[in-house]
Amino acid sequence: MPVHSPTPRNPAAEPEADGTLILSRSEIAALLSLDDCIAAVESALLAHAKGRTVKPAVLGSHVDAGGFHVKTAGLLDQNYFAAKLNSNFYDNGERYGLPRIQGLILLYDLRNGYPAAILDSGLITELRTAAASAVAAKHLARADATVATIYGCGLQGRVQLAALSRVRSLTRAYALDIDRSIAETFAAEMSEELGIEVSATDDLSAALRESRIIATCTPSNRPLLMAADLAPGSFVAAVGADSELKQELDPEIFRVATAVLDDLESCSHIGELHHALESGVLTSGDDLALLHEVVGGQRPGRTRDDEILVYDSTGIALQDVAAATVVLERARAAGAGTRLGIL
Repeated sequence: MPVHSPTPRNPAAEPEADGTLILSRSEIAALLSLDDCIAAVESALLAHAKGRTVKPAVLGSHVDAGGFHVKTAGLLDQNYFAAKLNSNFYDNGERYGLPRIQGLILLYDLRNGYPAAILDSGLITELRTAAASAVAAKHLARADATVATIYGCGLQGRVQLAALSRVRSLTRAYALDIDRSIAETFAAEMSEELGIEVSATDDLSAALRESRIIATCTPSNRPLLMAADLAPGSFVAAVGADSELKQELDPEIFRVATAVLDDLESCSHIGELHHALESGVLTSGDDLALLHEVVGGQRPGRTRDDEILVYDSTGIALQDVAAATVVLERARAAGAGTRLGIL
């Protein structure tokens, strides 16, 4: 039987063949700003509206202490495909001193399948989640909205408020958390960082009466916001529900609000839409808008000043691949990261 030698590589056709780039969280932080991420996510959503993406997909598994999920998507014009594997273990900080969310993003060259980079996913996940809320607020929140409420004052709450302040001229914000001391620290530090008045409060109803932008970013498994609490003209970014066990919104909200989803299938199974479908408030036959359709001009955003809009955010890999592509291209230009010859 003849022995076949492997086909020699063509470096011009395989620009990644000099090795896979490894990038840590600290290296990513030096290469990717929140503003970069907002622009990248909006650009990816516009590409999705034009049919220039590999459709996002997700696979999840539960274990006793937490869960794992794999999310994939690709950008055809940038020639990159990403697969993100994240773990989510809520008690990690208290029990092990580890982050709640940990994981990796594998970025592949779409032209040849070469693994171009392996990136820490933590900071990218934080930034792209808030960036998507900012893009949603840009298209769905009232133009004159100046007051926000952030429910959940962890890392994601901080970046949510920062991102929202990039697309609306916020002058005041309210901070709520199950731990009042965390909300107070959040308020003091974010007031200084953003130059706006941020106040800790336990009175959700009073905060929501003033706020026209609300972001919920908690691990709650019961409704926190009720339909009666939302003022006309409110925009809600529902960020916390990323499994079928989590819930932040009363399903009745969807009787009075217009829903805009990041992904129909994902929201139907693990987002706030899941609970609205399960309760019968909405049905699978309802015509629901997707954020990329709004960004692409295929569906309207806000149509009335008094309209209540909810962005159901489960987090899709288009956001990850968009941010990871920016990081990789900047890392190459800066000579950052570590090369690993895995092939």
